[in-house]
Amino acid sequence: MSEALQLISSPYGWALYFSCAILIGMSKTGIQNIGTLAVPLFALLFGAKYSTGIVLILLCFADLVAVIYYRKAFLWSEIKKLLPLALVGLVVGLLLGNYINDKTFKTVIGVCIITGMGIMIWMERTSKERQDRLIENKWYSPVFGFIMGFSTMIGNAAGPALSVYMLSKRLNKITFAATSAWFIMILNFTKIPLQAFVWHNISWSGIYLNLLALPFILLGGFIGIKIVKILPEQQFRYLIMTLVVISAILLIIL
Repeated sequence: MSEALQLISSPYGWALYFSCAILIGMSKTGIQNIGTLAVPLFALLFGAKYSTGIVLILLCFADLVAVIYYRKAFLWSEIKKLLPLALVGLVVGLLLGNYINDKTFKTVIGVCIITGMGIMIWMERTSKERQDRLIENKWYSPVFGFIMGFSTMIGNAAGPALSVYMLSKRLNKITFAATSAWFIMILNFTKIPLQAFVWHNISWSGIYLNLLALPFILLGGFIGIKIVKILPEQQFRYLIMTLVVISAILLIIL
C-alpha cells in the first residue's frame, strides 16, 4: 500500500487524481467523452504509457457500475457489428504500441475524430436516404470498430469515435449510454491481460491506488445518471457533440 501512496506525491496530485476518477464515472453512465478530458491529466501525473495501465483499471471499475445500471437497455446487434474488427484493432495497437510516438498518435486520432464529426454534421443536414446508405455500408461498422480498438489500446481514447458512431445510429440517450458501456467494458477487460503481460504497466501498487478512487467513480457514475435523466434528447446530442470536439482538440494540442 505504501508504494501505491508514493505514486502521487502532492495534495494537488491527489485532488487531480480523484477529480479524474469522477469524470471517468460520469463518462461511463452516459456523459461520453468527458472521461477523455482525464486522459492527458493522468499522463501528467504518471507518464503517458504507465498512465494507460492506471486508467485501465479505473475504467474497468466504472464499466461495472455502468453495465449493472444499464444491464437491459443495450443493443447486442450493434456490439456484434463493431467487436470483430475492434479486437483486430486491439492486437494492432498492442504490437505497434512500443513504436508509436504518443504525440503523433494523439494528433492522428484527434484529426480522425474531427473528420468523423464533420461527416456526422453533414449526415444531419443531408437526406435520410443518403444517411442510410452510408450507415448501412458493409464497411461502416467494421472501420469504426477497428479505430475504437486501436485507439483504446494505445491511449484509452475510444470515446470520441464511439460517440460519433452511436450518434450516427440515432439511438436514444439511454440506449446510447447502455450500448456504449457494454461495448467498452468488453474491450477494457480484454486489454487487462494484454497490458499486464505484454506491456507490464499494470501493477499491484496501481490497483491499490485504483481502489482508493472507487468512491469517486461511484459519485461520478451517480452524477452521470442524473444528468442523462434530466437532459432532453436534442440537448444530450449537442452536449456529446461538443465534448467530442473538445476531447479531439485536447488530443491534438496536449
